[in-house]
Amino acid sequence: MAVRRRGRLPDEVRAAAVRAGMSFAFALVAFLVALFASWAHTDLLTPALALMALGVFLLAWCLIDVVVSRQVAASRRRTPNSADPLEGSRERGGRPRHR
Repeated sequence: MAVRRRGRLPDEVRAAAVRAGMSFAFALVAFLVALFASWAHTDLLTPALALMALGVFLLAWCLIDVVVSRQVAASRRRTPNSADPLEGSRERGGRPRHR
């Protein structure tokens, strides 16, 4: 059985995925700082919670950016004047879709 390898992601999608990973790391660190500040009953809790909220907002923004970038890259691959046929089409040897 042949294993089909996935192609490389376009540059803008990879860049958006890296930004999402970095924002996830930021949100995770902010969460841990807020958790430890709450356990220690320090005055650092309020700024840590604000940074955590900012990190969650940034993470949601970056995840939406990844989704939009993937859709744009997919639509760019499916242009009507493209020389190669669409993935799964009959010209490519894929199974026909039933509607």
